[in-house]
Amino acid sequence: MTRGLRGGRLSGKTALITGASRGIGRCIAEAFAGEGADLILTATSLEGLTEVAENVQALGAKCDLIAADLGDESETDRLFQKAVKASGEVEILVNNAGIYQGKPFEQYTMVELDRLMKVNVYAVFRLTQLAVVHMKTLGRGKIINIGSTAGKWESANQAAYNTTKHAVVGMSKCVALETAAYGINVNTICPGMVETDMFQDFEVHADAAGVSLDQLKEQVHARIPLGRFLQPGEIAPLAVYLGSAESDGMTGQTLTISGGMRMG
Repeated sequence: MTRGLRGGRLSGKTALITGASRGIGRCIAEAFAGEGADLILTATSLEGLTEVAENVQALGAKCDLIAADLGDESETDRLFQKAVKASGEVEILVNNAGIYQGKPFEQYTMVELDRLMKVNVYAVFRLTQLAVVHMKTLGRGKIINIGSTAGKWESANQAAYNTTKHAVVGMSKCVALETAAYGINVNTICPGMVETDMFQDFEVHADAAGVSLDQLKEQVHARIPLGRFLQPGEIAPLAVYLGSAESDGMTGQTLTISGGMRMG
């Protein structure tokens, strides 16, 4: 992968983005490409990445695609090694990939918890470790973790998921403290309700409320001051900011974007 020559806030940077085939990850990839970054995109399979790759290449970005199951530590290590081999330097890491499962607390199995932890926490932890080692040699770097308001607040019927997101928020602050002296910035974005296909996994919440998914959506809208779900593209500009030189003075922060669901 050659260095980008296009103008933009991320010109000349290479970003590794996980979970890039859809939703927030896809929008971040396209926004980064529009700001001049070259990209290494990963998802569980290459099939979902093809259209994203075509879009970012149309914007002039160099793009490598790597399939990886982030629930497997060996796959995580292989992913980062291939990313560095492809680009030479990875200056931005966006840990976006994650899975969701909701159910009453006492119904979670340890197998389900283990899978959530492997993808949502262990993969983020390991990729961040690998990125920190690499970025220390560069003397710079940006690590952007996509968390959730579930990592800041309590939620019924998703204790295991919330546990993983709380872990990411806490880990990010600790890593930021240890790496600031090396020119590395580590921050977390915590979106609220974003209109992605993940909402289709909210049947447990609809069942608990005795309503349909559509009715649940209306109830959630009523609790959001803006009166709607966020769109994935509304998260991407914040990621661009955190990946750019504009945020060089910011590290260890947890930034909430939730349509005003909670203010503070």
